[in-house]
Amino acid sequence: MNILVKNAVIVAADQTAIHLKKRDILIKNGIIASIKSKIEAPAKTKIINYDNLHVSLGWFDSSVSFGEPGYEERETITNGLLTAGKSGFTDVVLNPNALPVPDSSADIVFLKNAAKNSVTNLHPLGTLTVNAEGKDLAELYDMKNAGAVGFYDFKHAIENSNLLKIALQYAQNCDGLVFSFPMDVKIAGKGVAHEGEVSTKNGLKGIPALAEELQIIRDLFILEYTGGKLHIPTISTANSVKLIASAKKKGLNVSCSVAIHNLCLTDESLLEFDANYKVMPPLRTQKDVKALQKGLKDGVIDFVSSDHTPINIEEKRVEFDNAAFGTTGLESAFGILNQIYGLEQTIAILTRGRERFQLNNSTIAEGSKACLSLFDADTSYKFSQNNIYSTSKNSLFINKKVKGKVYGIINGSNTILI
Repeated sequence: MNILVKNAVIVAADQTAIHLKKRDILIKNGIIASIKSKIEAPAKTKIINYDNLHVSLGWFDSSVSFGEPGYEERETITNGLLTAGKSGFTDVVLNPNALPVPDSSADIVFLKNAAKNSVTNLHPLGTLTVNAEGKDLAELYDMKNAGAVGFYDFKHAIENSNLLKIALQYAQNCDGLVFSFPMDVKIAGKGVAHEGEVSTKNGLKGIPALAEELQIIRDLFILEYTGGKLHIPTISTANSVKLIASAKKKGLNVSCSVAIHNLCLTDESLLEFDANYKVMPPLRTQKDVKALQKGLKDGVIDFVSSDHTPINIEEKRVEFDNAAFGTTGLESAFGILNQIYGLEQTIAILTRGRERFQLNNSTIAEGSKACLSLFDADTSYKFSQNNIYSTSKNSLFINKKVKGKVYGIINGSNTILI
């Protein structure tokens, strides 16, 4: 199929000849055939022409959860990838947050097959340990060969230091990326919110920043000893940024990410006991928010994540202590980031990170595969439940102001458009 994108402002800071220029883009059989000021549509061409249309390289999200298998009522893989595409993402890394968890090569094959006919590319993670129980290493080598892009016991800390040491050593045989969730569970205990003034006022058990930072310190010491590749997902404190910056200066092969909600919201959101704000790691302080925003902009934090986690309504409409952790975030990701950083910085953030997972980067150039996100960069509106495409509606951004509207994606010769 031929696709012609009309009158699109191209956002590609590394390509000065077309950056912020209005161009037509002709795509033939999934390949960008021409980029010009004006292109006449060939026969049998699908024309895409939206108000204030902007185009960038396809966006990448390093942490999404759906529900399939086991929790299909939260989100199926098919609808999850459709949601990602409508939210502007051409590539997502899928967390091993299912039942059963993917801890074998057969599980990875199942996930990839389930995503075969979707426009958005799915890149699955396998668990680091069998059943994500933190005891025995899973089939890392076989899962990597089957298509796993990393190994992660989703939101479960690796309590056994020796297990992390062995995992980092063993994963080097297949150039595997080992995830370690930053949480000392003995210090975090049964905490449900950031330990501070708000948790004290609300009578909630607290999770101190120390719980995250101690675990990061331990992990970095082990990484320095073993070598290998370590990823620390969704950090949340100012001191965590400093610790990782110091490790990178020492030459350690470590990366980290931050969830979008930790970039803009604080624990003061919990004053009304709304369980949609119950996330892991918890929302912290304004000082942490500022440090995380700066760390992401400066590149100390390697990439951002929606940390999209659909949750059944009955697991949120309960007492705060008993509610499940997690929020959806794909649909609101661009609008929130664009409000914080502005257009060019936002696109730079949303398009980086693939190389850490050994995924190919594309480019907006004639002869390249079409991998594009389409959006209006300027429209501001109040995010509502009507803007949520996920089956689950547990978003903490409902009624928040966002800037920017996503039109969809083009991935090869296929499209997802709203």
